[in-house]
Amino acid sequence: MQAVTQTNTQNAVVLPTFDEALPLILKFAPNWPARTLMFRIIGTALVLSASGMWLMPGSQYAPDVVLIKLGASLFFFLCGLALLMRNHEDNQPDAYFDPIRSEVRVLQKNNRGRPQTVLRRSYDTLGSARFTNNSVEMFDMDGSMLMRLPIENAEIREALRAQLSGTVKLVS
Repeated sequence: MQAVTQTNTQNAVVLPTFDEALPLILKFAPNWPARTLMFRIIGTALVLSASGMWLMPGSQYAPDVVLIKLGASLFFFLCGLALLMRNHEDNQPDAYFDPIRSEVRVLQKNNRGRPQTVLRRSYDTLGSARFTNNSVEMFDMDGSMLMRLPIENAEIREALRAQLSGTVKLVS
C-alpha cells in the first residue's frame, strides 16, 4: 500500500515577509468633483472681484466709500481664499494600510502640519471590502460604509487585495 500526499495550493494565501511588507498609502478624494469645481470658480471670482472693485473705471474715492470698499474687498478676498483652499490636496487625509500590524490608519494633518491619527482599525474589525476598477470601499461589521478610497492603478489594487485577503471578507 502506498500513501499519496496531495497539496492544494490554489487557495493558499502567501503573506509577505517582514522585509517585503510595506504599508500602502492611499489618499482620500473629494466626494463631489462638481462641487469642488464650483467652489474653485466662485473662490476665484471672489478673489478677482476683491481687487477688481478698486480698478473699475468711475470708482469714487470719497472717504466713507473707500472704507466700505476696503471692508468689502477684504471680505471677498478672505472668503474666496477659503473656498479655494477648502478641498486642497494637502487638506485631505491619508489612509495607511499596514501589513505588519494588520491595521488601517487614517491620518489627518493638524494645525502644525503634522499627521495625527484620526481612525485606527484592525483588519479583524473590518466587515468587508469591495474593489472596483478605480476605488476600494471599506465597510463596517454592520454593513455601513467606513470609507471609499480612489486607487491609482492595478498594481496598488492587487497589492491591497493581497494584503486584505487573509483577514477581511472581499466582496466583488
